[in-house]
Amino acid sequence: MLKECLDQVRKKAPVVHNITNYVTVNDVANVILACGGSPIMSDEPEDVADITSICGGLNINLGTLHKTSIEGMLKAGHRSNELGHPVLLDPVGAGASSLRTDTAKQLLEEIHFSVIRGNISEIKTLAAGTEENLKEAVDFVKNFAKATGSIIAVTGAIDLVSDGEHCYVIRNGKAQMGKITGTGCQLSGLMTAYITANPKHMLEAAAAAVCVMGVAGEIGYAHLQSYEGNATYRNRIIDAIANMDAETLEREANYELY
Repeated sequence: MLKECLDQVRKKAPVVHNITNYVTVNDVANVILACGGSPIMSDEPEDVADITSICGGLNINLGTLHKTSIEGMLKAGHRSNELGHPVLLDPVGAGASSLRTDTAKQLLEEIHFSVIRGNISEIKTLAAGTEENLKEAVDFVKNFAKATGSIIAVTGAIDLVSDGEHCYVIRNGKAQMGKITGTGCQLSGLMTAYITANPKHMLEAAAAAVCVMGVAGEIGYAHLQSYEGNATYRNRIIDAIANMDAETLEREANYELY
């Protein structure tokens, strides 16, 4: 099913509205283009309702939060819900400040999110990626998915994607990806394109996006030369996503379904 999700993104070329991190906005746009989608970036409150209306999905990222963007997130989220569009939340830094925490809570209260994609640091039991804690982490993610009515995607040493009933446990990627600013932001944009193109199979689409990013990290790292570093690695990951086909994904994706 994962390869079918990839094919649908290429076929449908979903348009994704992104209210995202200023630090990584260019990379997010390029990753969406690389996977076969089309990105639009807008957080101006007077602009977002119209913009999200002409898109198929919405990606909300709290990375560089400010009062104007919060208003834009709420307006875009409400409009997306009205239209029945998939919406993804990347709650970057929730818990680090009262503004981020309060904003994340407000968004969850007012907007239904198809997917919530968080960092592994939010799930302490998997921080070291140990198998001993895997069952506990899977149960945690399943319960969180049931509580929110959203697909939960947690990425780190081991990636978990659950709809509350089933959970993909994914073991792709390279630790060196953590040295590149914004791989998480890129994944959120990529995942929004995938769920937008596969509205009837969002769990599989979210898992496919995680696998694509991880496999691209492996391919990009394998092609690095001894004199190249994280700047080149970022570009090689984007190139690997651009060149990813269904056969490569099917062959290289390393996952189990619980």
